[in-house]
Amino acid sequence: MLEFLVGKFNYYIYIFLMMIGFYAMIGKRNLVKKLIGMNIFQWSIILYFVSIGAKKGGSIPIVEGLSGHGAHIVSHASQYVNPLPHVLMLTAIVVGVGTTGVALALLLRIYNKYKTLEEDEILRKMK
Repeated sequence: MLEFLVGKFNYYIYIFLMMIGFYAMIGKRNLVKKLIGMNIFQWSIILYFVSIGAKKGGSIPIVEGLSGHGAHIVSHASQYVNPLPHVLMLTAIVVGVGTTGVALALLLRIYNKYKTLEEDEILRKMK
């Protein structure tokens, strides 16, 4: 039982980070803190997917040559690391950076208009 818990330690860290980010998005009233919480939440998911894409003793999925008469070398897919989670998370990182940039620009506009980034004060000034 202890070996199972220790073997899944990284998953507990990701869940812990995810809950910190979720709390910051839901519980905080400052818009910058909400944005930081969203980024923490996003990065915990990215780290989770990258970690499940790893495999002990796995190799990269590249076939290095041809055997007799042009037939491809037969290999076992279970020996390779799946590159798809890593590629998808690379895309998620790029989208996350873009989203954060747009959110920071919006926060700057909100601050210039309302002179605060506190959600309650902004809602009060909008009425």
